[in-house]
Amino acid sequence: MLPHRHRNDLLAPLELSPLPDSIDWDGKIAYLDRDGVINLGSKSYVNDIDEVIILPEAGRCIGDLRRAGFRICICTNQSPIDRGWWDHERLANIHDYIQELLHAEDSDATMDLILYSPYHPHTNAYARKGNPGMLEAGRQILESSSKNIRLNKSDFKYHSSYVPFDESTSVMVGDRGVDMIAADNHNVRGIRVDGHIGILDAIDEIL
Repeated sequence: MLPHRHRNDLLAPLELSPLPDSIDWDGKIAYLDRDGVINLGSKSYVNDIDEVIILPEAGRCIGDLRRAGFRICICTNQSPIDRGWWDHERLANIHDYIQELLHAEDSDATMDLILYSPYHPHTNAYARKGNPGMLEAGRQILESSSKNIRLNKSDFKYHSSYVPFDESTSVMVGDRGVDMIAADNHNVRGIRVDGHIGILDAIDEIL
């Protein structure tokens, strides 16, 4: 069970927006959970765009991360798809709307890559946090895209075949225990935030 990617096949070429001030990317990734980090989460899920509430200064914080040389990789569990409550297109519309709101706050606040796990928790899918599948995929997609290399199925390493990268300058930010477990499993520093504050709760520690 592989992660899914916003509006594209997982391994399709990704055209990266330049980092602010033409900064050269040195491999830093901010892996961000979505609900509780960028927008306010809900026990009954964020089911449509009219339920999206961006957390305080989330746009500015993501802009600051990119101005500091980080690529932004969203890694979000979205089991309502597997539960049959709504489909991939509705989730894509939610993500488009979140990006619109972030850019309205800060023009540098681009989510470079959005990955999601549509699987039910009972599947224990490797793509679902606290497993590190989304982070493994995100690293390889961003690495290949930054070098203008096409990532083929034969080159893509996943689960038992994954070859770890140096994640010492990267970070995983989330508001739940599964986010921190995923960080540990990916050997990246995890920062747990208050889900009512979000990325603002971590930005000083990261920068």
